Amino acid sequence: MKPQATDEPAEPGRAGLRDVLHLLHGHRRWVGLAVLLTLGASALSLAQPLLVKQVIEATQSGGPIGSVLALLVVLFLAQALVQGLAQFVLARTGEGIVLGIRIGLIRHLLRLPMAVYDRHRIGDLISRTSTDSTTLRMLVAEGFTDAVTGALGLIGVVALMIWLDWLMFLVVLAMVAVTTVIVASVLRGIEVASLSTQRATGAMTADLERALAAIRTVRASRAEQRESERIADGARSAYEGSVRMAKLDAVVAPAIQLAVKGSFIVVLLIGGMRVADRQGSIADLAAFLLYMIYLVEPIGMLFQSFSTMEQGMGAYRRVTEVLALPTEQDAVSGPAASASLRAGGGHGRPRAPVLEFQDVWFGYAPRRPVLRGVTFEVPEHSHVALIGNSGVGKSTVFALIERFYDPDRGRILFDDRDIRTLGPSDHRARVGLVEQHAPVLYGTLRENLTYAVPDAGPDELDRVVELAHLTDLIDRLPQGLDTDAGEHGMALSGGERQRIAIARALLTRPRLLLLDEPTAHLDAVNEAALRRSIRETAQECTLLVIAHRMSTIRAADLIVVLEAGRVVAVGTHGELLAGSEQYQLLTRVQETGDVLSG
Repeated sequence: MKPQATDEPAEPGRAGLRDVLHLLHGHRRWVGLAVLLTLGASALSLAQPLLVKQVIEATQSGGPIGSVLALLVVLFLAQALVQGLAQFVLARTGEGIVLGIRIGLIRHLLRLPMAVYDRHRIGDLISRTSTDSTTLRMLVAEGFTDAVTGALGLIGVVALMIWLDWLMFLVVLAMVAVTTVIVASVLRGIEVASLSTQRATGAMTADLERALAAIRTVRASRAEQRESERIADGARSAYEGSVRMAKLDAVVAPAIQLAVKGSFIVVLLIGGMRVADRQGSIADLAAFLLYMIYLVEPIGMLFQSFSTMEQGMGAYRRVTEVLALPTEQDAVSGPAASASLRAGGGHGRPRAPVLEFQDVWFGYAPRRPVLRGVTFEVPEHSHVALIGNSGVGKSTVFALIERFYDPDRGRILFDDRDIRTLGPSDHRARVGLVEQHAPVLYGTLRENLTYAVPDAGPDELDRVVELAHLTDLIDRLPQGLDTDAGEHGMALSGGERQRIAIARALLTRPRLLLLDEPTAHLDAVNEAALRRSIRETAQECTLLVIAHRMSTIRAADLIVVLEAGRVVAVGTHGELLAGSEQYQLLTRVQETGDVLSG
């Protein structure tokens, strides 16, 4: 039995500046350009109050103001142009970051060990690639960039305000300090609410994927309402998390507005009284008040960037949880591996078995072994049947042969070499697998048949189509091999999907072909035709078949009987019928009209 999936991975540490900079790798020039453009726009903006001050002073003294007004208009238009360009560069960079993250996640997800897929829900992993990666854009693009430009812009405004009136600036500083304390207290709550929301969204996506993948069963069981409620519960949890985050985030903007507007009113009152008492000039007060207005933008950018980065932190943690998972690595790859495979094959030792299990133990969970000391051989160009009741470990044997998992103890030899010394890709290139449910991918029949060999020629396709007895099917389809198979191959019957999977595996010309009950979905006529193709295929490669029907079992050269994770008998049909009680029992079950379940 495989372990139950879980949606609660270990908590990673909090992200820091180094982690954000790592996510910006490859985009730092564009981010830098966006920052420079934003700073340029800020500089153009900061120069405008000084020009306003000059206009007022010139008006009071009766001097000319035309050139100053013209320069003010030019700066205003230039600021709008540069700011628009900065926003475009930033948006483009943000989308590029999301693209890079998604491609990295996709590549990583497709290379995870099988045990990871057993522990995680597929829909949740998909959600991290779609929803979380989009949310992460706020962290690495908007939040980080706003923090940099807001901080630098704030420094510029503060410097000019101090230069104009340091006493007034102290009044503003006191009110902003109070706001900083309030905002800082809610940022941690925003991150926690964001992480909760992202996890709830992932669970909702996983439940939806679960229902849609089995939609025919859902309909036949009249379970639409139950599934709707189950998925809606996840949506409600995501809603509650988003509302909590919105409540906390709503504190940030009013707090900033309160600080800046309150400061503006106080400065206006104090400055107005000072001007009335002739302790200051109207031009200085007007310039200072304009900088007060401009102070809203950098302070708003700075505080909002903190809020945005905390919201993106939940998505960051979920993405890094996946990226921290180890991938399936090729232990050996390249020309050397291929040469060693050829050297270990039948040419050097023609009598060595293609496959050999030596005292193999394996379990999906600790201290719960599925296979217990399994030992058997598969001779070259033989047809071997693997039989036994449900749950005895037949599919697990196939999973170990494909190196989806590695044995806990013992060895598996392929062409007299331990498969753990081979790269998984090199090893799988020599092993074909036809699963019992025979998955057919969305696309045309041609794309499905050539999935493992995209450059296969017409002659090769004709060969496997004939071997799998697909000629009649292709002839009656409107577009032949270019006909769409439909989602999950639902446009095809179970038997047709089975034969397509067999043809797909045969196209790779494997040295060992694994068939998981190939006749499970076939009628009597197609089963007889497939048995003929199996006999023909055995001339090209070695066959190991999980068999449940006695007609398939009898056709094998050698039969391996499994019981409770152990090999209890090996031999031909006649030998086992004469000497194996377990095989005799299985035969009697067949004679009563039952089919062994697997």
